[in-house]
Amino acid sequence: MLAGGCFWCLEAVFGQLRGVSDVVSGYSGGQVASPSYEMVCTGRTGHAEVVQVTFDPVVINYSEVLRVFFAIHDPTTLNRQGADVGTQYRSAIFYTSPDQKAAAEEVIADIEAKQLWPSPIVTELVPLKSFYPAEAYHQEYFAHNPYQGYCQAIVAPKVAKFRKQFLEQLKK
Repeated sequence: MLAGGCFWCLEAVFGQLRGVSDVVSGYSGGQVASPSYEMVCTGRTGHAEVVQVTFDPVVINYSEVLRVFFAIHDPTTLNRQGADVGTQYRSAIFYTSPDQKAAAEEVIADIEAKQLWPSPIVTELVPLKSFYPAEAYHQEYFAHNPYQGYCQAIVAPKVAKFRKQFLEQLKK
């Protein structure tokens, strides 16, 4: 599970990445079972907006997925992405195995060593306890609502930047 601000942005990007077979928007990291979008938006449930990315490790490995993740959001801002502010928009990796944790630590160390961001990475690295898929209208939101204001102003530029930076890794 990856949290990097609004799940609409992450889902729109990862859905175009070669080797990714499914992306599900949802919630993780909180204390309330089966939270609703409205509950998560209050910031009081402890959940982050996340995406569950299913991929073929023969085509793209976990470290490569993480490198895309760190390129498409700002991992140096605590509890915010742009104008979206609150713990629900935090940067986090919810790992499911010691191997995933080690890979994430390695990618973070490499990014920091290369000073790809001007400030330290504040991405949380925590074990996955639960995942709750978001409501149906959130799934493939950008694909279904490309002319919605937030999608035009925030999601579309992020997708365009991703497509330019990762051209070689796009689905054909």
